[in-house]
Formats: sequence, C-alpha cells, structure tokens
Amino acid sequence: MKKKYSKIGILGGSFDPPHSGHIAISKVAIKKFKLKKVFWVVTNQNPFKSKTKFDLKTRINLSKKILYKQNKITVKNLDKKLNIKNTYKMLSFLRKKNKKVKFFFLMGADNLINFHKWHNWKKIPKLAKIIIFARPKFSLKALNSVAAKKLNKQDWFYANYTKLNISSSKLKKI
Repeated sequence: MKKKYSKIGILGGSFDPPHSGHIAISKVAIKKFKLKKVFWVVTNQNPFKSKTKFDLKTRINLSKKILYKQNKITVKNLDKKLNIKNTYKMLSFLRKKNKKVKFFFLMGADNLINFHKWHNWKKIPKLAKIIIFARPKFSLKALNSVAAKKLNKQDWFYANYTKLNISSSKLKKI
C-alpha cells in the first residue's frame, strides 16, 4: 500500500514587506499542487540582499496581519528560535520533524539566478521539490542559470504565473 503524505509548501524570504504577490503565489501553489498549507518562513537577513528596511519582528507581524483571512497560509520564524541560517538547514530540520510530509519549496525566478550560490543547493531538491514562479524581467535569465542547467528536471517545476508584477523592492521605494 502506498504511503499517504501531507503536502506543505515553504515560501522563505525576508518579506520586506510582505505583499499580495506572496499571497498570490502561495494560493496558486496550494491549488495547483494540492498543498495542505504554505508556511511563510520569514528570515532575518537574505545574504543576497542589502539590509532590510523593517526589523524581523515587524516583518513577522506584517506577514501575520496580511494573512489574517488566509487559513492555509501560516507565518513561521525559524531563524531566531532554532538558529537556522540557510534554506538547506531549515528544510533538513523540517524533514526530520515531519516524516510524513512532502515539502515544496516556492521561490521567484529571480532567486533561481543565484541559486547555485546557496549553501548545499544541489541537496535542496532531495528535501523538497522546487517550484519556481515566473517573474517579469527575470525568467529568461533564470531559465538559463547554472542551477536550471545543473538540477535534474524532475526536481523542479517552472510555474509560468505572471499575473502580478509586484515586489518588496518596489514597495520599499514608495
């Protein structure tokens, strides 16, 4: 008999600030991949971005506030509690604690461009299937990236969902 797994999506990031684009891709992932939940894992600092505008506590509170009507999307903070500093360690921790869960790691196409620079990036697909969401201006570069060429095609899925053109970087400039 085949094991029945729960499916959980993980959307990690600085959420500086959280916005409707984060909610939109979470909802698309829930529907398209039949996920039970999506965890927003708010990180203290993205090593590929400059200092955040808002502190961690504020970003967590803003994330919780924007999700108040979303019962399938929850905010998690593993950085401070568990001293987890990268995606590989975070996914390893979650896998150990949740043996009957199949994880899906959600990210924007802009993150795929530098994915080969992430800690243990080649091992991440063993912990979670990677779902990459198209982003205007980044998709071509992402699909031609080192990671896109070196990862096994069955380890990742490219979701060509581009209905929202919003980013935290744009919102910070407002």
